[in-house]
Amino acid sequence: MIYVFKTSVKTKIQAKKLKPHIDKVLSNSKWNFDLDDCDKVLRVDSEENIISQIISLLHYHNFHCEELQ
Repeated sequence: MIYVFKTSVKTKIQAKKLKPHIDKVLSNSKWNFDLDDCDKVLRVDSEENIISQIISLLHYHNFHCEELQ
């Protein structure tokens, strides 16, 4: 399933700093940031429901994150 999140991650440097933390939570999933999108989208392709994990992780690192419908 593809999950799409609106985030406040603005730069490649911020995304790079988050990478090891996201990789740890999403070890069996594909994910990427689209920082050119106005919503600074994080897309996750995962078999598991990871919504709350991703939102919590980004909030922990002081970024806004919400699922887009």
